[in-house]
Amino acid sequence: MNTASRFRWTAWLLGLSLLLAAAGCTGGNTSHSGDASGTGSPPVASSSPPSSAPAESSPAASPSASPPAASSPAAPKPIGSTPNPTVEVPVNPPPVSKDLKGDTRTTGAVYAVRMADPQTGWTGGDGWIARTTDGGKHWTVQLRPQFRVLQIFALNANKAWATLDIGDKRGAKLIRTTDGGKTWTDAGVVPSYGFFHFVSDKEAFSSRFRTTDGGKTWTALPTPGKLAGEAYFHDAANGWAVTNGTKGFSILRTTDGGQSWKTVFTRDSIVLPTDAIIRSAGKNDAWVELVGNAGMSQRSYSLFHTTDGGKTWQPVVANSGAGSGPAPGFAMDENKVPRNGGSSPGTLYVVNTRVAFLGGQCQACDNPNTLGKTTDGGKTWKNLTPQYPGYAPQQIAATDADHVWWINADSVEPSRMYVTSDGGKHWTLTHTFDKPKG
Repeated sequence: MNTASRFRWTAWLLGLSLLLAAAGCTGGNTSHSGDASGTGSPPVASSSPPSSAPAESSPAASPSASPPAASSPAAPKPIGSTPNPTVEVPVNPPPVSKDLKGDTRTTGAVYAVRMADPQTGWTGGDGWIARTTDGGKHWTVQLRPQFRVLQIFALNANKAWATLDIGDKRGAKLIRTTDGGKTWTDAGVVPSYGFFHFVSDKEAFSSRFRTTDGGKTWTALPTPGKLAGEAYFHDAANGWAVTNGTKGFSILRTTDGGQSWKTVFTRDSIVLPTDAIIRSAGKNDAWVELVGNAGMSQRSYSLFHTTDGGKTWQPVVANSGAGSGPAPGFAMDENKVPRNGGSSPGTLYVVNTRVAFLGGQCQACDNPNTLGKTTDGGKTWKNLTPQYPGYAPQQIAATDADHVWWINADSVEPSRMYVTSDGGKHWTLTHTFDKPKG
């Protein structure tokens, strides 16, 4: 073989080797990890077979079928992460024993409220927690913490908890009382700034976190990926979450403490939810508020409700705006679903599976605060007549469909408390809190 032939033969072998090497590189690592988002129903871990039955609810809110099983012989992995045995929380927050009592009268802007019964409850603000025993006519300051009160939760007139903003992004300080607020003691921390609720003296939930020792330690429960807002756990087994896909959103449910999640409702949407507020009044009950975009002092939002574990969904309200765009899950010209008052969402307060209140706010209005309600699980919606001043977040508390406390706060003007005992037909200005300092 001459020199030219040997050169051509060597070049051909070299080229073949490069082709084989390239083919080998593309042949590995072809698996894809699933998450809770997608163009249709996101992949979920579920032992139930795919459903082929027609939707049981109206076309406006029909649940989605479970996705078909994967063809791979490997067992599907549950959505979410393995529970974290150690949750990072604030270290050594200041003890409540150093907080002062002193003046029992001076209050300020109200940032938290909780009713134990129509006569008894608590409010809190910047450096104070107060209690009433006469339906809000008079308030006695029980504690002057060094920080702002974020939330108050009560199981009854004696047992209550409060979270304090200590300036730590890992969570909030938790304090409690067992004697109606005569004494407050350290209870631990809450590793979330989201809504917290106790179901017993020791067990509580906040976002994806659970405690069984009254707040001393917390466990992170598994949740889906690509969440809109925070997940919500009604109890140790039952939870809800909202996830976003590329063309819409899905509502998922777990009945095993987050080990697996099943899509129970999916919907195409022009606007993807930027936040989700979830509340539950029972293991099969969920009220899901979806917050959309904002613009021109407006924010779009919608509210859905289920009482059967997600088999059927009732569209409750849909608020779109010229500046904020369509409500999540609806078109701009939606006219069959009721509209709540105001141009932005206020506070959602769920009383039970049939009764819920939802505030509205209009930052461009002289009297920004409005309130709407349902007493039949969302089948009908009633916008109440009053419109009250106050540009800070509203505070709403209720014990039933009739007895409601509605506090409208402001950063400059005093917070004012309005009370009704007939479901909002008549309101009484019961108390005006002290003007905020500074």
